[in-house]
Amino acid sequence: MLAGLTLGIGSRSRETAVDNMVLRSCWKSRHKNLRRTAARSVHPAGLAALLLLCSCATQLVCDAAAVGEAKYMVQKNADFDVTYNDTVTHDDQTIYAFNHTISRNKTVGVRVTVDVLQESVESPILFVVRQKQAVMSFQVPLNLRGLYQRQYPYKHVGRTLCQPPTRAASETQYFFVDVSTLSSRGTNYQLRVSRVESFTLQTDKKFTFSASPSQPQYFKYVFPDGVDTVIVKVNSDMNFPCSVMSIQDIQCPVYDLDNNVAFIGMYQTMTQKGAITVQRKDFPSNSFYVVVVVKTEDEACGGPLRLYPLRPDELINAGNRSKVLDVLVSRTINTETYVIGMLFCLGIFLSFYLLTLLVACVENKRMNRRRDLLQIPADVSPAETASLLGKNGDGKTPASPYEYGSFADTGSMLGSEPVTDSITSTDNNYGYMERSLDSIARSRQESLSSVEEEEYDTLDDINSDKNIVRTKKYLCVADLSRKDKRVLSKKYQIYFWNIATIAVFYALPVIQLVITYQTDVNVTGNQDICYYNFLCAHPLGALSSFNNILSNLGYVMLGLLFLLIVLKREIVHKRALDRNDINALECGIPKHFGLYYAMGTALMMEGLLSACYHVCPNYTNFQFDTSFMYMIAGLCMLKLYQKRHPDINASAYTAYACLAAVIFFSVLGVLFGRGNTVFWIVFSVIHILATLLLSTQLYYMGRWRLDSGILRRIVHVMYTDCIRQCSGPMYIDRMVLLVMGNIVNWSLAAYGLIERPNDFASYLLAIAICNLLLYFAFYIIMKLRSGERIQCLPLVCILFTAVVWGFALYFFFQGLSTWQKTPAESREHNRDCILLSFFDDHDIWHFLSSIAMFGSFLVLLTMDDDLDGVQRDKIYVF
Repeated sequence: MLAGLTLGIGSRSRETAVDNMVLRSCWKSRHKNLRRTAARSVHPAGLAALLLLCSCATQLVCDAAAVGEAKYMVQKNADFDVTYNDTVTHDDQTIYAFNHTISRNKTVGVRVTVDVLQESVESPILFVVRQKQAVMSFQVPLNLRGLYQRQYPYKHVGRTLCQPPTRAASETQYFFVDVSTLSSRGTNYQLRVSRVESFTLQTDKKFTFSASPSQPQYFKYVFPDGVDTVIVKVNSDMNFPCSVMSIQDIQCPVYDLDNNVAFIGMYQTMTQKGAITVQRKDFPSNSFYVVVVVKTEDEACGGPLRLYPLRPDELINAGNRSKVLDVLVSRTINTETYVIGMLFCLGIFLSFYLLTLLVACVENKRMNRRRDLLQIPADVSPAETASLLGKNGDGKTPASPYEYGSFADTGSMLGSEPVTDSITSTDNNYGYMERSLDSIARSRQESLSSVEEEEYDTLDDINSDKNIVRTKKYLCVADLSRKDKRVLSKKYQIYFWNIATIAVFYALPVIQLVITYQTDVNVTGNQDICYYNFLCAHPLGALSSFNNILSNLGYVMLGLLFLLIVLKREIVHKRALDRNDINALECGIPKHFGLYYAMGTALMMEGLLSACYHVCPNYTNFQFDTSFMYMIAGLCMLKLYQKRHPDINASAYTAYACLAAVIFFSVLGVLFGRGNTVFWIVFSVIHILATLLLSTQLYYMGRWRLDSGILRRIVHVMYTDCIRQCSGPMYIDRMVLLVMGNIVNWSLAAYGLIERPNDFASYLLAIAICNLLLYFAFYIIMKLRSGERIQCLPLVCILFTAVVWGFALYFFFQGLSTWQKTPAESREHNRDCILLSFFDDHDIWHFLSSIAMFGSFLVLLTMDDDLDGVQRDKIYVF
């Protein structure tokens, strides 16, 4: 009672002081006006009358203001947890005075709750809360705006007061709640001020609360000693209403309304899940606020949008938008876990280097032992060499000299003479002639720098021979490896140099862009820019999700390892050529390493660009993660085709132009493909036409022309082969492959046209992978059907790669996030780490897919090693 009396006396003293201040101001103003008037006046009598009139008028106004101020202001001493029912008009103002004791070691929140009891009010009631170091004001009804200037009034408002820090062990603080309005009619309201005992969150303890657009909630968290990083998780069983969680520093004011929550700190929208990783270094006070706001509309979270109001100022009833949520603050990993994760990632891929070195040493030792046991003279023919060393150099004798297929019915020679670039025999249409090893060596050792394709390709001068050779019913590799090896090697090296140039020009702006993205996230605090798995996003430095970037290391390291393996093979092959080794010169699949170098470079770039994409994954930069996947799929198909068609494989310029077109359509699909029927019709037509053109090119080995007479020739072929006489296809094997390929591609085109998947980039990648797998399976089947066999190393690689691909695809389809939805909906797919508390499912996909790609490359590299001792005129083309 004594405290209340003292407070009342103090209040009256303050009111008296205010009145005196107003009077002094009026007195100073009156004398100032008198001096100015005297300086300008030239009539003393008029001056005296004017001074008297102004003095009286000014005194009356000031006295009236002072009297009115004192008459209509009412101050009440108020208590916590008491509901005050009162009425306010424009003639009076009520002040509620509160006091409470705060301590430095414990923070207790204070919450002000207000209700307007009338259905309609003439003017809103203004509430102003004055604290020691902060002022907060709000009106009731509280009008919150949505999209298109929609207005949603709320008559029940609850706000938490900002708690300024105190240096004293215990301190009593006062705050006042001023209530006023401009309404001439009395407006009834209820006011209640209560303490929030659970205002401070505890580590690993879940707290449940409810919030609405007009009743936001926020809580304080203090970092415990020894904890530098925590993750704040907010969950709800309700998808809607849409809400926002924010992390803000301990300062006043706290931005806890829908229209200002994005002003400061880190924030993200959420439906059922939300998570933000917080580091101690970002908050000097070693504490922060967790703010939860319910939005007035659900459009930001992918929900339905209300109809546009008929009148601009129409107030819309928002209905019940309360949401029950729970918040949990947990410790995250420490520095030791970071180190273990990095060492684990590095150790996995370094083990492949050690395994490769071990295999190379064993193979080298085995070859040296065989070389010592079998001293084969240099003048022994390849057939005798094969009989001594076995068909694949492993000591096994072939079942028959024609195990690889006989081409006697096509007019090929079964001897060991090498092939030449001109016709020298009328008995055979291959064009063989005998030449010594010395002449072969001399022609090979000519300078590559002076050779151009126009200078050596004499096949255009004997076009009839090209038509004869390439349109035979049965072809051998010798038929399609007639061009000079030097220029073909130079031609395929362009693949590597072109992709290296593309990589530089592509990667530099990508790196610059993702750095800008990450900077925007760090500066603005908008966590909706990037689609992370927020439940397993471990920051390091300026990077928000370091683990997703680190897991891409495998692509780079294994790509580099593959380049080293290819380099070693190329060096061995060149040494064999320098020794005039007949196996290297005239046997086996022609060795061209340019595409292998391009594949290894593409794998390394896939790792770099995937890491760049995961700096800030979103739909605008998804093509960074997929562009080199298209290139890898295309290069693998080209390499498969080049193995037995070295003379007629596509040039680097044509191949990369086609891949550029694919990437172009990928970008168009991401931007305009979602639900766009016209786009899907156009793309499906282009897809089918491209499939038909490529099928024709492969079936006729390039011996056809796309000109004005193409339709006439098609009709002629249909008439002669289908109507006049029913004859089957001349090239049955090729026809089987192309029919299967057309079925697959037409089916994919129909699926895209009917379903119109939102993820167009993945759909396009699925087309490329399906075609690659189809061609690879066809190659393996035809290889075995032709009597060839697969050695132990490539067989192990095939089985190992197939198993790894299976596990990799399992983790890929877990779908921890998706930019096809809103950021809030994407977070519903977020999941905790599953490996070493550091890596999530997508990181494991990175590990396994990089290993699987490396294994696939090894299969392509070693698959035809069994043919190294077989003459090319006995190797079947399919």
